[in-house]
Amino acid sequence: MLSRSKLLLSQKLALAQVLTNTTIRGVATTATQGKIGGDISSVFPSLSGIAPPPLPDRYAELKRRFTVGRERVLAESWERLLLDLEKETAVVKRFGSDIIPQVEFKNLSSLDTAKIAEIKKRGVVVVKNVLPDNEALAMKESLKGYIKRNSWAKAFPADSPAVYELYWSPAQRAARAHPSLIASQRFVNSLWHSSLPASMVDTSVSLPYADRFRIRQPGDAGFALGAHIDGGSVERWEDGEYSRCYQKIWTGEWEEYDAYDADHRVHAKMDMYDGAGSCGVWRSWQGWLSLSTTSPHEGTLLVNPLLKHATAYTILRPFFNLSTPTTTLSTTPHFPNSFQGASQEYNNTTHPHLRLDETMTHVPRIAPGDYVFWHCDTIHAVDRVHRGASDSSVLYIPAVPWTVQNEAYVERQRDAEMRGVSPEDFPVGVGVEV
Repeated sequence: MLSRSKLLLSQKLALAQVLTNTTIRGVATTATQGKIGGDISSVFPSLSGIAPPPLPDRYAELKRRFTVGRERVLAESWERLLLDLEKETAVVKRFGSDIIPQVEFKNLSSLDTAKIAEIKKRGVVVVKNVLPDNEALAMKESLKGYIKRNSWAKAFPADSPAVYELYWSPAQRAARAHPSLIASQRFVNSLWHSSLPASMVDTSVSLPYADRFRIRQPGDAGFALGAHIDGGSVERWEDGEYSRCYQKIWTGEWEEYDAYDADHRVHAKMDMYDGAGSCGVWRSWQGWLSLSTTSPHEGTLLVNPLLKHATAYTILRPFFNLSTPTTTLSTTPHFPNSFQGASQEYNNTTHPHLRLDETMTHVPRIAPGDYVFWHCDTIHAVDRVHRGASDSSVLYIPAVPWTVQNEAYVERQRDAEMRGVSPEDFPVGVGVEV
């Protein structure tokens, strides 16, 4: 993290507060830039049911650029990874949801090194009691009223609305500006580090990022979001700066890969194809604030708590042909479940060694006011069926450190807030929020 004067830091913090607290008055209907697509299903081919076209032949040459001269090193690294992944999978299977770190909000400033290491290894953390439960439940009731006042807004699934294309409700804006949420974001941001002066990242500042919310009803099976990671797909290999984030993996040293090195994340281009699910900012941690009591199998989050192993597997998987009994490099343009303009998805066919049925782990029982974070490269999913007896509701609020690009996005986001229309990372709406 670069050091800056206290004055500059206070200015950045003030900017975050001002952009979040801006009150919508006299909004106009003028169109603003946004993504093509009507709801969250446009982000994921598995939700939309629309199969993307295969990758063009030039992706075979992209593979060769990473493998030529490294064939043996990569093959040996791959074989070590598969062996270690099997051992770590057994640990996840043994402990289940208990493997997910949980910490009390009031203790964030005094966590010991062992707990910090556990959080970083798992790539996920539940911060308990960030808000009082009555305050979180009041936010949910406020959202329900807001939905009624903005009945034109799209939601997915259409026949059982769960995820709403609404961004500027009083509850969302209040949560994004809440000091306890900002403090939680600054804590998880602090787990990152940077050493290159050109990186220009300040993790002591957490910028506001407008996102959706979810109120998922019992029995819903439509919002069956499978295993995936955000932050683009083919961009991880295709964009030069993005690919440098994984340099240790490319050179056959995945064991030394540091998932919290921000040096190249800052300038990585995660959206090369203007995809509906691509993001214009670097969200160091994805996150949601719970507005309900939700247990495993009740429409909640699942994560793969093997951040380093799963990331190494994701990056190396396209380079190996699994149809042969021996380790063989792939020379085709095919990148499994990777498509232009979409998020990276996973299943047991395309990524069999991850053993998703065993490693995708429910977060533990969550109460209203708990804040759940997962690393930007953590594989995550949602219960395919909500088997609970009450709603599973969250506000999506990620952690966004200060960077030049992130600040520029937030400044543009302010314009969308003033107009009451969708921020540019999200589908263009059909009306103005009131």
